[in-house]
Amino acid sequence: MALGWLAVVALVAVLAPWLPLPFPPGTPDLAHLNQAPFVQGRHWLGTDPQGQDVLSVLVFGARTAVLLTFPSAFLAAFIGAVAGGAAGFWGNTIRVAAPYWLLVAGLAWWILALPWPLLGVGIAGVAAAGVVVAARHRDAFPMWPLPLNSAVMGAATVLDTVPRLVLVVALAAGTGVSAGGLLAVLAFTSWPAAARMVRAQMLRVRTLPFVEAAQATGMPAGRVWLRHAMPHAVTPLRTALPLSLASLLALESTLSFLGIGLPPNVASWGRLLASGRDAPQAWWLFLFPGILLIISILLLHTLGRRPAAR
Repeated sequence: MALGWLAVVALVAVLAPWLPLPFPPGTPDLAHLNQAPFVQGRHWLGTDPQGQDVLSVLVFGARTAVLLTFPSAFLAAFIGAVAGGAAGFWGNTIRVAAPYWLLVAGLAWWILALPWPLLGVGIAGVAAAGVVVAARHRDAFPMWPLPLNSAVMGAATVLDTVPRLVLVVALAAGTGVSAGGLLAVLAFTSWPAAARMVRAQMLRVRTLPFVEAAQATGMPAGRVWLRHAMPHAVTPLRTALPLSLASLLALESTLSFLGIGLPPNVASWGRLLASGRDAPQAWWLFLFPGILLIISILLLHTLGRRPAAR
């Protein structure tokens, strides 16, 4: 049932531009403002205070939800899996050649717009040449320790100390109203949970006999990590991904309700809920998007709990 509902929502989101809707979204009908649903006319679910067809807003709001929450959830899971898996497998024992450090430092100098940004570009350029040499001749440069585990867990802790809604609102307001920027903000604030789960699983997986046997054969550590350890370490994400989707769907709707993140001309369930503040008597502006949000979030939680119950 849960998969069927989510499949219908995803199908509607994909086919939204080609569905035979009576009115396209963003097209106001000034002759029928706040029209109630199920009355004579072509607005089957009524209109909002701007005269927009509620059915069209719901359909294209589903498109916004799917195209925004799904990529951000998968991107956050990917970032968290790579960061947590590497931190759990290598800990703070990994060492990298000095040019890699200089490359990161030069790029950070330029991105942060520190004084003399061309100096950062120059450092990054010289370090990039050194990276090529280091990749071919590993003994050409000194190896510096990389506190990978401390860096990943420290970054996750910093992100978790700030309330998520406050952090997302601050970042979304700073990056402007664009779908790509909001997607990046949602993914950036969502990866710590996946990183913690994968890291905890990796600490157990790396001690299993098949991983130790692969290391004993002389296989490169990177190949052991990718081919043997990571497929088992990412298993908790099967449960966490539906829960992450539910959280991001609720967060995106909250941001749209507050008028943050997406342009005003983009249809959203949260923005339709917010339009009810201008017409408290228009109960359909609360009822229809509220039902869609509640059903979607509850069924995503059902999918998240399903593997744990087996």
